[in-house]
Amino acid sequence: MKKMKYLVLLGLLSLGLTSCDDLFEYHPNQIRLESHERDLTAKNLARLLQQQPGDTLRILVMGDTQRFYDDAVDFVKHANTFENIDFVIHQGDISDFGLTQEHKWVHDIMEHLEWPYLTVVGNHDLLANGSKVYQQMYGPLNYSFSYGHTKFVFVDTNSREYGFNGQVPDIGWLSKELYQREDEDFAQAIVVSHVPPHDGDFDRSLEDAYQNVLETSKKVKLSLFGHIHNFHTGHIYDNGIVYHGTTTVKKRGYTYLKVWADGFDIKRIDY
Repeated sequence: MKKMKYLVLLGLLSLGLTSCDDLFEYHPNQIRLESHERDLTAKNLARLLQQQPGDTLRILVMGDTQRFYDDAVDFVKHANTFENIDFVIHQGDISDFGLTQEHKWVHDIMEHLEWPYLTVVGNHDLLANGSKVYQQMYGPLNYSFSYGHTKFVFVDTNSREYGFNGQVPDIGWLSKELYQREDEDFAQAIVVSHVPPHDGDFDRSLEDAYQNVLETSKKVKLSLFGHIHNFHTGHIYDNGIVYHGTTTVKKRGYTYLKVWADGFDIKRIDY
């Protein structure tokens, strides 16, 4: 009789655990995403490409949200006061530890933007099994698209997270994206990364090749980056290309970028 009671109790406990399965995070590195949280890059690109670009593109650039959720909420509120923004760029370090829940929390905030948002992967996003989380939630680590007169190239430059193996950033892929093919028509290209090429987290053995690809393409006048948690705008190399870094939301700042066929304007915004 006691044995029978034990089996019944065990069965009830099993049923209870099964029915509550979705209520518990069994391991911090576990990847659990709802369908609406998957393939966000493709979904936001589809939304963006349904829009009609004007002669001047208007883009908000922000990043390094990490665990600064309240500041990210305030960014979204401030960003939504603008009119006629084409899209928002998140410069990476969506998360702090590469955890699924961190990515989900930030997306829960960013999805309240009035416009599509696109991300580049940051070094913190690659911690733990963050690479798998990012690729399932957003998409490829390297991708590009053309919008109006400009091609945007998003590239993984987080060399340190790969042990400086000489393969990140992928110079071959970057070169193919920046040299205009017969089936492409763009006036200029903007390269978007997290770690800039002059930073210690960028593979020194690839620095010359990276900036040489940007220069010899004759298409790049501007390269955007995050990572440094400060604003910085300047010519890092003697090649005419402007490198612009956007600060972290923790410091309550972002960039308002206007782009036209043969130029751009950068404005720093505090909120």
